[in-house]
Formats: sequence, C-alpha cells, structure tokens
Amino acid sequence: MGKFKLTAKESLMLVVDFQEKLMPAIDRREKIIHNAGLLLRLAGLLSIPVILTEQYPQGLGVTVPEIKDVLPEYAPVEKRLFSAFIPEVEQKLKELNRSQIIVTGTETHVCVFQTVRDLVAARYEVYLVRDAVGSRFKENYQSGLELMRDLGAIITNTETVIFDLLQVAEGPAFKEMSKLLK
Repeated sequence: MGKFKLTAKESLMLVVDFQEKLMPAIDRREKIIHNAGLLLRLAGLLSIPVILTEQYPQGLGVTVPEIKDVLPEYAPVEKRLFSAFIPEVEQKLKELNRSQIIVTGTETHVCVFQTVRDLVAARYEVYLVRDAVGSRFKENYQSGLELMRDLGAIITNTETVIFDLLQVAEGPAFKEMSKLLK
C-alpha cells in the first residue's frame, strides 16, 4: 500500500505546459489553473521541489501568470518533444532523488500522457491530478486519463493530494491550506 501514500520528502511536482497561448483553448481552464495553484502553494509550504516545463514557448508563449506567480522560482525547462521526460528533466529528477511525481498540466492526452508514460517506464510512482490537468476536448481528456490509469499511474485529485501530504489537521501548512480550500 506504500504506492498510494504520498510523502513530502519523496514527492516532486511536475508542472507541464500551462502556457499563455494554449490555456484559452483548454476546457475547464479556470478550475485547472486554480487547482494547480493550490498544489504549488502546498509545495512551497512543504518544501516540495517543482519542475516546470514549457512546450516551444516561442510559439505557445510562456507560463500563465496565475501559475508563474505562485512558483518559488520561475525556471522553466523548454522542450520541443511532447513528453516532458527530456534529458534536462531526467537529470533534475536524479539530482532531487524523489520517487513520487505529482503531475499537473496540459494537454492531458498529449504532453501529460507521454510524460506519464515515460515516468512510469522509468519506475517512478506517478500521481496524476485529474482536476489539475486538461485538454481542449472532453473526449481527449477522458482518453488521456484512461490511458494513464492503464499504464499504472495513480489517478487522484487536488484535495486528496493536499490532505495526504499534510497528514495531520494541525500546524501552519494545514492552517494556510484550509483557508485556501474554503
């Protein structure tokens, strides 16, 4: 059952392609951005490392301000491949030595799916946050979720991740997140 228990010391947040020219087309974008922001705030409170990617920013723009503004540091990894599991990200993952990867981003059925596929193949525990990922079309979103579940990723949601990482209903991180979840 250890596979289904997140811990702050083993977790890392991977934020895939929340970009200016892509997000207006994403179904449920406000909710997805909001939930990713909550997770990033928690990452800051619990000192969970964050890796942020941008797919061809010259064409798709940079990360949207709502995500950029809650990052402890804006240091995107630029990519051209759809998968975010590129050599630069793979190297950062090795350096940070975390086994649990919490994934948010767009698009669910393309970049997120290919990233998750590669992370699972590399034997990481992948926690895909279903209400913090999105696609332009509901069918593609649903297909992406099904594919990732079939691969062995754990499909979860924002509040489950938050409370699993907090573990107890006390302390500064709990109080801060409780305010944000109301």
